[in-house]
Amino acid sequence: MLTRRRLLTATAAAAATALAPRRLWAASTLTLGGTRIDTLSDGSLVLPGDFILGGMPQDEMQAIVAKYRLPTDQLTPPCNVTLLRDGTNTVLFDVGAGPDFQPSAGKLMEAFDAIGLTVDDITHVLFTHAHPDHLWGLLDDFDEPLFPNAEYMIGQAEFDYWTNPDTVASIGEARATFAVGAARRLAAIAETVRLLADGEKPLPGIAARLTPGHTPGHLAYEIAGPTPVMVLGDCIGNHHVAFERPEWESGSDQDKALAAGTRTALLDRLATEGHAIIGYHLPGGGIGRVERADIGYRFSEDI
Repeated sequence: MLTRRRLLTATAAAAATALAPRRLWAASTLTLGGTRIDTLSDGSLVLPGDFILGGMPQDEMQAIVAKYRLPTDQLTPPCNVTLLRDGTNTVLFDVGAGPDFQPSAGKLMEAFDAIGLTVDDITHVLFTHAHPDHLWGLLDDFDEPLFPNAEYMIGQAEFDYWTNPDTVASIGEARATFAVGAARRLAAIAETVRLLADGEKPLPGIAARLTPGHTPGHLAYEIAGPTPVMVLGDCIGNHHVAFERPEWESGSDQDKALAAGTRTALLDRLATEGHAIIGYHLPGGGIGRVERADIGYRFSEDI
């Protein structure tokens, strides 16, 4: 049985200010038999709206975004790091942004403190892709891997792309720092990282699924169970236009056309097969389901 509960673990963003906003760290939990899945907040991003919405049919796009009571000039998507514990393994899917990307992100260690977890507890780290908000939390202050007991895994195609010296020159000026940062961090685990192929099982009950376009070798992870769970990463990157108009190309994707095709096919599959999903930038901790709508799909937080 798949069950879900909300956690109340929260911390004041500024303890000295009585009216400071409170950040919910362990936002949601799924239980699949003896396996527990938590989503932990790494904070949020602050992005210009055009980074995601640029190039879309503007009138229709603005109507969709307004329906979700969001602005179009700036978006602040949450960052949900997935934690799986099955009694033997303690697995992180991505590691957050760390301290060097945006001040609003890189809060994963505060989330660890809130639930009594330490970096030594992590046995495996599975990366969806190597963008800063997913990878840059890999290293500690001494440029050593932050999780000393973990085995690290990433897609073969993803690793090859970011460690290719030609990538920094070909990725475009706006993302050149992404390439430099990814190469430096992946170099720290290059001798021990396990490289995954599409369909490979990094751990029992978990299968890697190639979902390219957002990045060349992006992986989602399918967790087996009576109700399977798909850890999406960024192959479905928001709960508004990505669901309602998955065929629209998004500025956040490196190969926009490929990403739109991946997103369209994946949403159809998830809605048809009834998977639970965990989205890195979806609201409410990111846990929910895909439902068909009159036009496209909708994200439902009901499990």
